[in-house]
Amino acid sequence: MKRIFYVLMMVLGCLSCEDDERFSTGSGMRLEFSVDTLKLDTVFSNTPSSTYAFWVHNRQDSGLRLQTVKLKKGNQTGFRVNVDGIYLDNSNGSQTSNVEVRRKDSLLVFVELTAQTAHQLEPKLVEDDLLFIQENGTEQAVNLRAWAWDAKKLYDPVIEADSVIESDMPLVIYGNLTVKAGVTLTLKHTSLFFHDQSGMEVAGTLKMEDCELRGDRLDRMFDYLPYDRVSGQWNGVHFLASSTANELTASVIRNTMDGVVMDQATQATADERLLMTHCVVHNCQGDGVRTTGAKIRLDHCQLTNTNGDCLKVIGGEAEVSYCTIAQFYPFDAARGKAIRFVNDQASPLKRFVCDGTIATGYEEDVVEGEQITAELAFSFRNCLLRMPAETGSQFEDIIWESPTDEIEGTKQFVKIDEEKLDYDFHLSEQSTAKGKGCY
Repeated sequence: MKRIFYVLMMVLGCLSCEDDERFSTGSGMRLEFSVDTLKLDTVFSNTPSSTYAFWVHNRQDSGLRLQTVKLKKGNQTGFRVNVDGIYLDNSNGSQTSNVEVRRKDSLLVFVELTAQTAHQLEPKLVEDDLLFIQENGTEQAVNLRAWAWDAKKLYDPVIEADSVIESDMPLVIYGNLTVKAGVTLTLKHTSLFFHDQSGMEVAGTLKMEDCELRGDRLDRMFDYLPYDRVSGQWNGVHFLASSTANELTASVIRNTMDGVVMDQATQATADERLLMTHCVVHNCQGDGVRTTGAKIRLDHCQLTNTNGDCLKVIGGEAEVSYCTIAQFYPFDAARGKAIRFVNDQASPLKRFVCDGTIATGYEEDVVEGEQITAELAFSFRNCLLRMPAETGSQFEDIIWESPTDEIEGTKQFVKIDEEKLDYDFHLSEQSTAKGKGCY
């Protein structure tokens, strides 16, 4: 009896193996794909993209053999493909042969791109079809597409003489962009994309107008979340002790560790070391703007969403006029203040004036003075402040925002989308801060 049982098991096992290994060449056999079009977002020319993937499913009851899997345009577009561990050899027309997809099984396809120079200022569409051709001649395709953007790559650039940089083409910075002491760099109408752990160090003077400074990731972390909305991608702008007379106008700095940092001057000076007008510093993993012992002026600026403080003034002098300073950093409940001003023993606070400014956020109190005494010259005038109401001559014409107000916090602005990290800090129609802030 046992012999009969073992024989039956062996026969059934063989039949099962034969069934698993049965391949069909019928004309009705079709593959299913997890995507019809694989979109790789925008990449810089001659720079490898991230790796993207999609699935190839065989839902049929029989296996299926692919005579050929190939890129329609061969090796002309810069796409690189790996099909279930098999690399499409670009030296052989970007194709492979005799790929099996067993019944009820799937293949995982990986795609990367290093796009060729586009020879134009605007991003250029790069696309190809990945063809799956069965033994019976049935042909199916997945479209691969991306946008290639020409850029100039700079590796640890050092500015050693007065220079003007104005570029229609993006600049991608690897390492630090350094401005030597006694030297002025003028940046105009230029976009700078900083690679991971890169940044700008200014020992001399920076004049910047109509520029964008951000990380160099152009792809997405998730389908709904571009890397452009993720903090901590580069190191920001660092003004060293010798730096002075810096002017930033109509420019955006975002997705940094610290946004703008100014060290205490080597020697005491009454000169204005930093003027920021109509600038945005947004989405920082550290502080937004942090200055020590410096004379600074911020006019119609947006400082928003930082893990540290949006604005931190340690000693020196600061004049803040018609700024929007909003602390809605989404990644850490222990986020800093919207405004923090400090009377430090090593860097005494000489003057802090805040006029026509909005300071709000998630917490009940987003404005903090440290080691502040009554005789210090600080004042808030014509502002909206989210903090417990204060009395005294330092506060004049203040709207005290409270969590119990009907319109408060996020409701002051057009868009605060915590899920997609999408923000618009223009005032909403119902805002109680009309006539204040940078917009």
